[in-house]
Amino acid sequence: MSMIRPEARAFLSRWQEAILSGIVLLGSLQAAAVTTGLVRGLSYAAALVCAALFIEGVRRARRPDRSTGAGRVEVDERQITYFSSLGGGAISIDDLVRVKVRPGTRNAPGPDFFWEFTDLYGQRLTISGDVGNGAALFDALTALPGADLEAATRVSGPNADTEQVVWEAAGKRPD
Repeated sequence: MSMIRPEARAFLSRWQEAILSGIVLLGSLQAAAVTTGLVRGLSYAAALVCAALFIEGVRRARRPDRSTGAGRVEVDERQITYFSSLGGGAISIDDLVRVKVRPGTRNAPGPDFFWEFTDLYGQRLTISGDVGNGAALFDALTALPGADLEAATRVSGPNADTEQVVWEAAGKRPD
């Protein structure tokens, strides 16, 4: 028997990286405030590392990754591969010209949003936002200069009604 409600457990699990790095950050800052010399320098260094981990933890916790939908995404060798019984496909990150996110239906039990990848040859790959290993898409898109990863967070929200361009290549056009 658990003393923690399932909703609270899910919340803590999702935010655990940010919570733990925040606690260690505060401890490092406190150690830096009360010590001198080498220990103070090491405490400041630990505080910088923890601050970076805290920021990344907050970003990861805010990302929509439900991993309850049909299919699975794999990112390997700069290629996004979508496996699904309803279809699937693969697209190279090097050939991408546009990445969009668009909202799904809000009243149906389907995904909240969809990723849409377009490559240099006009091929489109659409992936539901609740696909298994969906966090790998965020990690893959960090390789694209100027990618707006917060767009997926905005589109997955309850009031989103328009598609957002996450990234578009300068000078490349699909066929």
